[in-house]
Amino acid sequence: MSLKIRIDDSAPPYEQVRAQISEQARSGSLPVGYRLPTVRGLAESLGLAVNTVAKAYRALEGDGVIETRGRNGTFVAAAGSAAEREASSAAQAYAERVRRLGLGEDEALAAVRDALRAAYGE
Repeated sequence: MSLKIRIDDSAPPYEQVRAQISEQARSGSLPVGYRLPTVRGLAESLGLAVNTVAKAYRALEGDGVIETRGRNGTFVAAAGSAAEREASSAAQAYAERVRRLGLGEDEALAAVRDALRAAYGE
């Protein structure tokens, strides 16, 4: 596992950790079942505060990218299909909500594009 944290980056360090682990898990660089370093170990190797890495791990677990197995450690979960199911469910809920609000398809898509640009920094 290779992570690079840039302090001068506009993204906070925990978000950089979260995004890089998530990308590596989704691309297969970190295979399903790969045991991640402990929070303390990763924080030490990256020169970050323990709470920073813990926040990233909590977000990754909430996204279904990793799973903590108690004292056995933290592992890359089978996130691809789970993440796609969650995204599909969120998209369906969004579509129903904008329809109830009376927005047309063009307005709904424009809102999604704006949100994606903001989230991905484009």
